[in-house]
Amino acid sequence: MKRMTKAMFGAAAMVALMVGSASAAEKAEVIHWWTSGGEAAAVQEFAAAFNAAGGEWVDAAVAGGGGDAARTAGINRIVGGNPPTAMQFNTGKQFDELVTQGLLSPLDDVADAEGWKQHINPLVLAAVTRDGKIYAAPVNIHSNIWLWYSPAALEKAGATAPKNWDEFFAAGDKLKAAGIVPVAQSGDAWTQVLTFNNVLIGAGGKDLYYKIYKDLDVDAVKSPEFKKVADIFAKLRDYTDAGMQGRQWNQATAMIVTGQAGFNFMGDWAKGEVIAAGKTPGTDVGCIPGLGNQEFWIGGDVFVFPVNKDPEATKAQKLLEKVLLSPEAQVAFNNKKGSIPVRDDVDLSKVDACAAQGIALAKAGNVVESTDILISPDVSGSFTDAIASFFSDKSKTSDDFVASIASIVEGAK
Repeated sequence: MKRMTKAMFGAAAMVALMVGSASAAEKAEVIHWWTSGGEAAAVQEFAAAFNAAGGEWVDAAVAGGGGDAARTAGINRIVGGNPPTAMQFNTGKQFDELVTQGLLSPLDDVADAEGWKQHINPLVLAAVTRDGKIYAAPVNIHSNIWLWYSPAALEKAGATAPKNWDEFFAAGDKLKAAGIVPVAQSGDAWTQVLTFNNVLIGAGGKDLYYKIYKDLDVDAVKSPEFKKVADIFAKLRDYTDAGMQGRQWNQATAMIVTGQAGFNFMGDWAKGEVIAAGKTPGTDVGCIPGLGNQEFWIGGDVFVFPVNKDPEATKAQKLLEKVLLSPEAQVAFNNKKGSIPVRDDVDLSKVDACAAQGIALAKAGNVVESTDILISPDVSGSFTDAIASFFSDKSKTSDDFVASIASIVEGAK
């Protein structure tokens, strides 16, 4: 294979009735990276549903919020001839090479039987389809471009929730003066990419986002509009704290939950941590789906099912494919994960206030496709390296940043 880059490589019982029971427990070893408090609670909904349906979920979690370690572990197992039953990827191009080499099983038989094509968001369905065949089971729709804030911290600082970037920095100055960390940021590169994409879409807009990531338009990178984005992204560095390096994403979210910080840029899975802490999204922790230009980011998580020679493993795969996208398991999992179900035939009446904002944006057509859908893992890795290097080094100017992104775009054409 080619070199793997960093970027690549109640409800349970109802599910049991829906998918039927197995004569003996069908073991499914599942590799994933959901190890934070909220994530672990969410994935247990899938495990419980699978076990109730007659299977035996064997958890093979690999820590690391970005998923690189889990993907690498799973890919190595597949290439080495000892594949797991299923493994997690992000929605998009990350598993393309496995498809090309014939190492993943198509899921069309289960997809046809379970009505996936009729009930899954078309953009998501297209993102898991290669040459007319479905190669991954999408389990959620995430939006990565949320700004989370602590109402308590803002009130203490005499600030209010911002409606634009000028108001954001004004609030940040008040938080600084009150001795509160303005922006709780993780030191992990992938989280800094999320922060950048918040700025790119929020300050630059959907069209600029697509010109950069989809069209790979170097003129767009060198435009005044992108320079404005670079300037805002550079300014954000002055509102983080010295504890950024070494901080995990869920620890940054916890700073918002506890009022130790004012703002955090993170995907909607942050709600899982809010809920796990006994707080209410939209009340105890505020949410803004894109500061300036509000869009719903169409991304998420999928599971792929490696080709294997064991009939029992294949049976377990088929059962798991059904369970993961059963309406009941979809609701139970996504309510705890912070995402929304991929199916449109499930009950969304009890979603939280933040999810309701995202759903409204999606219904109105205010959506963008994730970078995982738009660019290859190699190109994604180059963007990640450049963004993280810039954000962690205040000696670099916004002009330096523009030049580095222009170089990546030119090289990717």
